[in-house]
Amino acid sequence: MGIKTYNAYTPSRRHMTGSDFSEITKTTPEKSLLTSLKKNAGRNNQGKITVRHQGGGNRRKYRLVDFKRQKDGIPAKVLGIEYDPNRSANIALICYADGQKSYILAPEGLQVGATVMNGEEAEVRVGNCLPLSRIPVGTMVHNIELYLKHGGQLVRSAGAGAQVMAKEDKYVTLRLPSGEMRMVPMECRATIGIVGNGDHNLINIGKAGRKRHMGIRPTVRGSVMNPNDHPHGGGEGKTGIGRPGPSTPWGKPALGLKTRKKHKASNKMIVRRRDGRAIN
Repeated sequence: MGIKTYNAYTPSRRHMTGSDFSEITKTTPEKSLLTSLKKNAGRNNQGKITVRHQGGGNRRKYRLVDFKRQKDGIPAKVLGIEYDPNRSANIALICYADGQKSYILAPEGLQVGATVMNGEEAEVRVGNCLPLSRIPVGTMVHNIELYLKHGGQLVRSAGAGAQVMAKEDKYVTLRLPSGEMRMVPMECRATIGIVGNGDHNLINIGKAGRKRHMGIRPTVRGSVMNPNDHPHGGGEGKTGIGRPGPSTPWGKPALGLKTRKKHKASNKMIVRRRDGRAIN
């Protein structure tokens, strides 16, 4: 994927960039793999806003992506690479030898016409999905299962990849994109390669309206509010927050506070945290 720039015929266009969609080979989605996506603008079933700054945006359909990859031993041909409005990565439409079609995350280097397979007998090749026990040390993987047959939950965003670092007993140690070292059961599956569309993080939105098209509403800083609206508010002119540390609108500590439980059961699976410290 490449980055596209624009002629600066307005101030907002001057620094705006976008994808050139050079990887995309198919522009219309597979209708049998689409489902409706209802908007709720961040509201729960009581109509109360539980997630702020959501609302509006273009209409879109959800693509049913196969994260489990459990159709073993049947080769599938890549029919096309498509854009997915619901994620940063592109998706690939594949068709199995028995005629069933499916969407998968498109890894870097996957070409139209290539063949991919799932299962223990699959080769260690980009796009193939197989148990971690069959993947050599040093291989880059994505779409990693945390629990057997739960489907891929780790390393699914554009440009992400984890490296197989070691195998010991019933576990494989992975180095995740954050730098965290984590153990995952050997029976869990992963897909070979790095997720494509790696230049996604280089895109400059450029203007507020483009953010609104994504369904994201404006965020107002607490420091410009009144004291009755936010703990950071009030004061004459620009002033500090007047507290030991930043807070949420409801007075809870924010920005950097560790929220992970100290005695969470899965802590024993983390060998080294992303800040470089070992788990006690």
